[in-house]
Amino acid sequence: MDRLLDGLDEAQTAAASALDGPVRIVAGAGAGKTRTVTRRIAHACATGAWDPSRTLAVTFSVKAAAEMRVRLASLGVGEQVTASTFHATALRQLRRVWTDVCDAPFPRLVEDARDVAARALRRVDAGVDEDDATVRAVRDEINWAKISLVAPDQVARVAAVTGRCRPAGLEPDRFADVYDAYEREKTARGAMDFDDILLMTCHVIEDFEEAAAAIRRSVGWLTVDEYQDVSPLQHRLMRLWLGGNRNVCVVGDPAQTIYSFAGASSYDLLAFADEFKPLSADVCLNTDYRSTPQIVSYANRILAASPVRHEYLKLTSARESGRRIERTVYETDEEEARGVAMRIRRLVDQGADPADCAILTRINAQQAVCCTALRHAGIGYRVKRDNGWASASPVADMDMAARLAMVEALRERDEAQDARRLAAKLGRVTVSTVHASKGLEFRHVFVIGCSEGLMPYGSPQPGDALEEERRLMYVAVTRAEDTLHVSYARTKEGLGSQSRRLSRFLS
Repeated sequence: MDRLLDGLDEAQTAAASALDGPVRIVAGAGAGKTRTVTRRIAHACATGAWDPSRTLAVTFSVKAAAEMRVRLASLGVGEQVTASTFHATALRQLRRVWTDVCDAPFPRLVEDARDVAARALRRVDAGVDEDDATVRAVRDEINWAKISLVAPDQVARVAAVTGRCRPAGLEPDRFADVYDAYEREKTARGAMDFDDILLMTCHVIEDFEEAAAAIRRSVGWLTVDEYQDVSPLQHRLMRLWLGGNRNVCVVGDPAQTIYSFAGASSYDLLAFADEFKPLSADVCLNTDYRSTPQIVSYANRILAASPVRHEYLKLTSARESGRRIERTVYETDEEEARGVAMRIRRLVDQGADPADCAILTRINAQQAVCCTALRHAGIGYRVKRDNGWASASPVADMDMAARLAMVEALRERDEAQDARRLAAKLGRVTVSTVHASKGLEFRHVFVIGCSEGLMPYGSPQPGDALEEERRLMYVAVTRAEDTLHVSYARTKEGLGSQSRRLSRFLS
C-alpha cells in the first residue's frame, strides 16, 4: 500500500498518513493539494482503514469534483468513493429520504431564479422598475441571505450591522418584504432554488431522526476541499452530516479566499483547530511545484504587505529559476490589449500552445477589447466570465436536477473536464476574470488592468474589502507556471485624460 504514498514530499506524506480524527491541511497555491487529498483517501481505503462506500469528498465546483473522481479512479477507488459538490451530494440525500419525510411531490429545481425574483418584486410593488440589473441584484442578495442563514425577519438587524440587504437601493424593510414574497412565490409553484437544496437537507437532518440517521450512516469519513470558501450554510450542513463523528479533513488556503461577497469566509478554516480540538494532524503544504521562484517571490511580496499576513503561508518554489516578471505600462486600454495579443502571437510563433496562455481581468467588462485584439492577431480564444464560460453549455436549458444527474453520470462531458485540457484540445487562449480562473493554471499568464481602481477595484480603504482585493491579486499571480506579465494603461479612451497609477499591490 505504500505505493499510494510514493512521490509525496514529507509534509504531503504526513497529511496523507493521518487517517483518523479531525485533520486540517492548509495548502498554498501549487502545493499539490488535490494530489495529497486523493492519495490520502486512496491510501485509507486500500489499507482497510476506511469503508469506500461511506467515504465522501465534497468540493465547490463540478470541475473540481470531476478531477477528484478521475484521480481516485486512477488510484483504484474511483467507483466506490463519492466525490461530488455540496449541492449534488445534498440533492441525492434529499431525494433518497423525501418520501419518508414528506407526502408532497419532490420540488422542481429552479436553476435561474430571476423570474421568481421579478414576480416577488411585482408582488411587493406593482410599479417597480424590473430592469435586469435590479432583478439580478435582488436575486443575488437573496442568495447571500440564504447561504448566510439570514431569514426575512432578520434582515433589518443584519442590515444595521453589516450594511448589506440593500440591493438596488431598496431599504432593508422593503427588501425583507421582497425576500418573503420570493419564498412564497417559489413555494406556491412547488419549486426550490439552488440554496434550498442545502437548507432542506439541514432541516431533514435536524427534524427527522430516522432520515438523519440514514444520511449520517453514508458519511463515515468526510473530506471538505476549498474549506476557505465554505459559507455558513455549508458549514452548518457539514456539522449536521458529522453529528458526533470526528473523522473529518478540511483543506484550504486563507490566502485564496476571494468569494467573501458571496458569503465565503476563511474563518472556519482558521478556527478549525479550536472547533474540533484536539486535532489528529495540522499540516501546512507550502512548497509550490507549479510556479518559478520569480513568480513565487512576487506572490509572497503581495501578501507580505498585508496587516493579517500571519494568517497566510509563505510559499517556497520547488522549481529551477525562471524568467523575470515583466511589467509594462501602455497609454490606453486598446494599446494594452494589442500589446498583450502581440506578445501571445510571438509565443505561439515560437511554438507555444495558445491553450497555455491566459489573459486575466478583474471584471467582465475588460474582456471585449482583449477578444478584439486576439481576433486581429489571428488567435483563437475562449472567454470565462464570473458566471462561467461565455459559450453556451450543451445542457444549459435543462432542469438543474437533470443537469446534476447528467454531470454525475456522464463524466466525459465538457463541464466535467479539466478546463486546461479542454482549452488545449481547442488550441485557444483563455480570457478569464481572476475569480473564474481560481483552480486553473497556465504556463503563460498576462494580468491586465493592474492599476488603482481596477486592482484593487474601486480603490477601497484599508479593511476587509481591500484585503479581499489583495488576495485576488495573489490568486491571479499564482495561476502562472513559467512566465508572468503584468500591465496597465494610463488612460481609457473616451473618458478624458485622467491618468491611472500602478496598483498599490505591485508598487
